[in-house]
Amino acid sequence: MTNEEIKQKILDEISKTEKLINEYQEMTKPVAPDVAIGRISRMDAINNKAVTESALRQAQEKLNKLKYVLSKIGSKDFGICMKCKTQIPIGRILIRPESMYCVNCAK
Repeated sequence: MTNEEIKQKILDEISKTEKLINEYQEMTKPVAPDVAIGRISRMDAINNKAVTESALRQAQEKLNKLKYVLSKIGSKDFGICMKCKTQIPIGRILIRPESMYCVNCAK
């Protein structure tokens, strides 16, 4: 694959992740105490909000990594594991474009 094809894959993944972040931000708005949904339902809503907030943090972290990897395209550091300095297989880059580590170092 060429760097342009990989760049487009990363840009597509950035776009999907940004949309997901927007959805999560909508879902993590505070649960209003005056809404009459019952005590158990309110607890479920608060629990769901906590789970969604965790997913939001993970999506934001992924977006930051994608932007970092995108900035490295075309440089000698692109596709190089940050830990062991070996080439990251193209298959891993295509599956997880935010990867900054080879499979062995990511464990």
